[in-house]
Amino acid sequence: MSLLALSEGHHEVSTSVTMVFTALLVAMIASLALEEKIHAKKSLIVGVFAIISLFLGIVFEVVPGTVPVHIGGETLTLPIYIPSIDWGVIAIILGSSLFVDVTSKSGLFTWIAIKLTKASGGDPRRLLWFYGLMTVVFSAVLNNVTAMIIVGSLTGVSLRKLGRARLMLGFLLVEGLLTNIGGLLTLISSVPNIIVGTAAGISFVQFFVSAAPFVVVATALTIWMGAKLFGIPTLSTEEEKKEAMAQVESFDENDGIESEGFFKFGTAMLIAFIVVIATTSVLPVIKELGMGYVALTFAAIMLIRYKSSVDTYYKAVDWDLLGFFAALFVVIGVMEHAQVLAMIGKGLAVIIGWGDVVGTGAILVAAAVASSVTDNIPLAAMLAKILGSLGTPSDSPLWWSVVFGANLGGNLTPIGSASTLVAVTIMHKNDLAVSFGGFVAKAVPYAAVQLLLAVIYVLLAL
Repeated sequence: MSLLALSEGHHEVSTSVTMVFTALLVAMIASLALEEKIHAKKSLIVGVFAIISLFLGIVFEVVPGTVPVHIGGETLTLPIYIPSIDWGVIAIILGSSLFVDVTSKSGLFTWIAIKLTKASGGDPRRLLWFYGLMTVVFSAVLNNVTAMIIVGSLTGVSLRKLGRARLMLGFLLVEGLLTNIGGLLTLISSVPNIIVGTAAGISFVQFFVSAAPFVVVATALTIWMGAKLFGIPTLSTEEEKKEAMAQVESFDENDGIESEGFFKFGTAMLIAFIVVIATTSVLPVIKELGMGYVALTFAAIMLIRYKSSVDTYYKAVDWDLLGFFAALFVVIGVMEHAQVLAMIGKGLAVIIGWGDVVGTGAILVAAAVASSVTDNIPLAAMLAKILGSLGTPSDSPLWWSVVFGANLGGNLTPIGSASTLVAVTIMHKNDLAVSFGGFVAKAVPYAAVQLLLAVIYVLLAL
């Protein structure tokens, strides 16, 4: 939940005002869907709606012009759009991007990509399985954004080396979807997991045991669908296999390594980065600073290697992505204070009363749809509070319907989760034109199957 929400709390807002802001949210989503026709970047589109939201927020007295933020023993007065931004997420994206970009100069990612390519024997479908499984594992132990940045970088290198760049769209889409499936694996894999699991009293081990079977099946099904729908082939004849094997064997994983010392240093730093990110929540001191601090620290350490030319890496940062997220957080913060999210939560509370079977299935789908267009963190927090106030037992499948819905909803739209948005950004970097509507059209079949599987699993197995 945003600092803005924490510092101001909830207040009364008239229904008519809430509907005005609801219409504004719908208009923003529609504009993003038509971004190609508008010929505007996502950051500008959402930035304009952030400006309008803030202006109307003041006009309708939904939010104050400034907000007090208590840090230590001091109180700072900041413009309301500053604390409404989740700077931790911004820091993770910025730090991870810089870290991966500099680390790639060591030749490490090229080395990994070629090793995996060789292990696949040059078979595109086998390579999709390797990368898909790696995405899920990385998403479970890291955050989804970092996992997508790392795996997306590997994908681009590997497919170009193999001469299969035309398959990149299918690979990146599947990997983007798998980040949200991997985010279901443990209690600390995503913020909604932590919020709901803590409210329900679900332990780390219990969460893993309950979620793992679904993650395994959903991962296999998603990769299989990706191979079929995108026509990612498997090599069937001996001649094709020999030709592909000869091709991959000609690759030299050491080609991209300019300095063996920097390669070893980059490898050690990548391992350390993964370990520290995965254990941030339990490390003394570090847990107080958060994953954003970890990402920026590792980025700074790697940048020291190119201390005289760091501006080159700054220029390569995707500022459009960062601007988009900053503006989106502002919009969501205003929507939260305008009671738009509360209205969604009340509607879901009514659905809960429909009964164990219908209510549980409906709440899962409704949570997924809602989280596909809004921040799933305040949504999960709101639903967890509703379930808690209703005295829902910890073994109720309703808790899991919120967990699955909040995570899988990110696969419905490119703004449903940070990792799917990063996946689209990587697509654009590789000259793969994918609009908001184009992503939705391609992702919906996967998301529909995943949600159906989730409903069945929650009702029958949990």
